[in-house]
Amino acid sequence: MKQMVTNILFATDLSENSGHAMRNAASIAMATGAEIHVLHVNEPLSDDAKITMDMFILNEETRKTAAQRRHEMVRKVLAERQAKFWAQFEGDDAKIRDQVTSIEVTDGHPAEVILRRSVEMGCDLIVLGAHDHGFSHTFLGTVAKRVLRRSNIPTLIVPNPDEG
Repeated sequence: MKQMVTNILFATDLSENSGHAMRNAASIAMATGAEIHVLHVNEPLSDDAKITMDMFILNEETRKTAAQRRHEMVRKVLAERQAKFWAQFEGDDAKIRDQVTSIEVTDGHPAEVILRRSVEMGCDLIVLGAHDHGFSHTFLGTVAKRVLRRSNIPTLIVPNPDEG
């Protein structure tokens, strides 16, 4: 019996080229009727970054505001990239956007969060773009390897079209 894909977790590093991986996730969703869950994980601030914030931003409330602004900026970039991506579709193809049922930005170690959220959402496929230099230079190189090694569900790594 064939396993049906019903929930796809698309993890993005917010790079310009992540749209290519999203196209693959959307194509699979269109063919199977699956829901798409979009996820971006902010890597934790390094100890050096935390020390720098403590040194130069003495007010605790201001540090909290800076962390919130980081999330807001990432959400804004994700919204812009999603709008640009979906603007390419017309007619019946544009209906695929309705299959995106969640968009999430969270903090944590990307591989661990991707694996945890895929289980929590009952996903049967994870889609990641191949290594690219986006907001986090190592997001889809090291992260993809970790996800592939530890995932209990099929994981699709989509190569960057400009690198082949």
